[in-house]
Amino acid sequence: MTDAYAVFGNPISHSKSPLIHAEFARQTGQDIQYAALLAPLDGFRAAVLAFRDSGGCGANVTVPFKEEAWTLATRRSERAERAGAVNTLKFDGGEILGDNTDGAGLVRDLTGNLAVRLAGRRILLMGAGGAARGVIQPLLQQGPAALYIANRTADKAAAMATQFSGLGEVAGGGYDGLSGPFDVVVNATAASLSGELPPLPAAVFAANTLAYDMMYGRDTPFLAFARAAGARTADGLGMLVEQAAESFLLWRGVRPQTGPVIAMLRAG
Repeated sequence: MTDAYAVFGNPISHSKSPLIHAEFARQTGQDIQYAALLAPLDGFRAAVLAFRDSGGCGANVTVPFKEEAWTLATRRSERAERAGAVNTLKFDGGEILGDNTDGAGLVRDLTGNLAVRLAGRRILLMGAGGAARGVIQPLLQQGPAALYIANRTADKAAAMATQFSGLGEVAGGGYDGLSGPFDVVVNATAASLSGELPPLPAAVFAANTLAYDMMYGRDTPFLAFARAAGARTADGLGMLVEQAAESFLLWRGVRPQTGPVIAMLRAG
C-alpha cells in the first residue's frame, strides 16, 4: 500500500515539494505519494488531523502554519523546540512528532553544495522572525567565530540572541551597528517577498563573502545589492531541497541524493 504524505500551506499551488519528493521516491525506490494541500487559514489543525485519520503518514508545513504546527505536535525534536516552529510532522499512532529541518537544510546547502566553511567564520543573519529562529541553533552548532542577528527592530534581534546565548557566540541588534565584512550574510527577512531591501550597509560584504537569500526563483534586491558590492551570491533553492531531504530521512529512514534534484530544478 502506497504511503501518503503532503505539504500544507496557504497559498500552496506554487510548491515544488511534490516534485522534489517524487524524485526522492523514484531515486530511493520508496513507495509514496505526496500532495500539496491548501489548508484554510482558520482550519490548519482540522485539515492535518483529517489527513492523518485518512491514513497519512506525515506532512510538511509551510507558511503561515509553522507555529501552529509546533502547537499541534505532541512531541517535538530539540531543534524544533528551540525554533518555536515545525515544518515536518510524522504520525505514529496517536503521537504527532514535530521537527524543524530548515536549519539543517540551510547548513547542508552552505557547507555541502556551496562548499562554505562555517567554523571560525563571522556570520550575519538578517531578520528576527520564524525563518531566522529556525536556523540559529544549526548555524551555531557549526562553531562560527560570531553570529550576529540584525533586525529593523533591534530589541527583537537582541532578545532572540539572548535566547540562544548558551549555544555559542551570538549577539543581536539593529543594522546601524554593523561592522563588517562578514564571511556569510543570510537574508531570512520577508523583505524579498515585497521587493524591498533591508537597510544593510555595503561594508558587510567583501569579495569572499557569500550572500545567501532564503528566497528562491527570483533575483532579489538583496542579491543584486550584494553582487554590486562584489560578493558571491546564492538563492535558497538548495536549502529547499536539503530541508526536504531531511524530512524524507525522518519519514523513510533513507537520505536521498540532493544534487541531481537541485540540478533538475535549476534547469527547469
